[in-house]
Amino acid sequence: MAPLGTATATAIAIADPDGVALAEIELCGDLMIAASAADGERLSADLIDEVLRVEPAG
Repeated sequence: MAPLGTATATAIAIADPDGVALAEIELCGDLMIAASAADGERLSADLIDEVLRVEPAG
């Protein structure tokens, strides 16, 4: 899945600001769960990308 362009993301945020806020809250919750389950002080960048469902570029 390609990342949303700025114009597309802005249009979605304007059309459904509550949905955007809920999605952001869910992502933050997913990061907190991952952080609490992880060994060590920090999450790796790869693990953060995995939790946030970010696909590698290219």
